[in-house]
Amino acid sequence: MKIITADERLAERHAPKILIAGPAGIGKTSLLRTVHPETTLFIDMEAGDLSVRDVPCDTMRPTTWPEMRNLACFLGGPDVSLPDGAPYSQSHYDAMREQFADTIDLSKYDLLFIDSITVALRLCLRWAQQQPEAFSEKTGKPDPRGAYGLLGREALQWLTRLQHTRGKAVVFVSILENVKDEFGRASYELQLEGQKAGRELPGLVDQVIAMGMITPPGADDGAPKVRGFLCTPEADNFTGFMPKDRSGKLDPYERPDLGALLTKLSSPAST
Repeated sequence: MKIITADERLAERHAPKILIAGPAGIGKTSLLRTVHPETTLFIDMEAGDLSVRDVPCDTMRPTTWPEMRNLACFLGGPDVSLPDGAPYSQSHYDAMREQFADTIDLSKYDLLFIDSITVALRLCLRWAQQQPEAFSEKTGKPDPRGAYGLLGREALQWLTRLQHTRGKAVVFVSILENVKDEFGRASYELQLEGQKAGRELPGLVDQVIAMGMITPPGADDGAPKVRGFLCTPEADNFTGFMPKDRSGKLDPYERPDLGALLTKLSSPAST
């Protein structure tokens, strides 16, 4: 382990990790239209790319959890604390680097757009339910607690690997759903399988942004609503879902332009 000097750290390229959550159909996938397609890698699991079919960006379409895990290892690099043979270990990374060497040139991309984490965790749960841990040792019957425990661990490992993708911005897209408790009280939550990833994901990323229909700042109450980003707690229009701005650079409301948002986040801090 070596010391990274202050000059070296300040010279590193800042690449934010962003969670963008919004109701289905609000236009999250269409944010691809606002970024540079030639430097964007689109990880498409939704199979709902009709709105961006004409956007000329490179795309990968993983359909299983092992594929998602292999991709995260290649993109995020190895966890050298893990023993050889374990997922995300040095040996896993070396194998993935050889596998993807002829198909992915990582130097080409500045942005990884992952659409969506909602589907990724569904794939993870489907995989977890087929593992030995998801069955009772005594009866051989399915054990939901074992499956969800495995889901939680796998999801956090996967998210952490992608969070370690240095020098590249990563955008996780998630569906935000309106749920009601037993007393009929409504709140908004990430639509994710299990609870562990949903609780810990906001702490792993730099920015937590909601996307929804808002009244334009400064407009009359009766003005038509428009799509917008809700970026700070002051803009919390989704009960129970709290936006977060770790950079301190964003206004409570920003226009729904991912390219402009990334430019603002990478700009020098104002004095």
